[in-house]
Amino acid sequence: MKIEWTEPSENDLGEIYDYIARDAPYYAEQFIDRIIDATGKLEDHPKIGRQVPEANLDNVRELIFQNYRIIYLIKHKVIYIITVIHDSRDLNLMEIKPWHDK
Repeated sequence: MKIEWTEPSENDLGEIYDYIARDAPYYAEQFIDRIIDATGKLEDHPKIGRQVPEANLDNVRELIFQNYRIIYLIKHKVIYIITVIHDSRDLNLMEIKPWHDK
């Protein structure tokens, strides 16, 4: 399967990078690279991540990477990375869920 990063997920990576880079630019770049690398296994094993409990949909899944949830949508032989959020954020409080516009 093909992996595509959506614009919101790319923006999430940018925000994570900026936050870490305030103290350690070198480590910020490494951290982002490791997040991206973690999604590589989805090409061959798209259902390796667990279902997102808040979504209650079989095709909305997530990988956990350190304190971040990498949420993705499986649709028509494409894996869309839809958001990367810190696990302290409550998806139930979000007005618009990341999977609703896909």
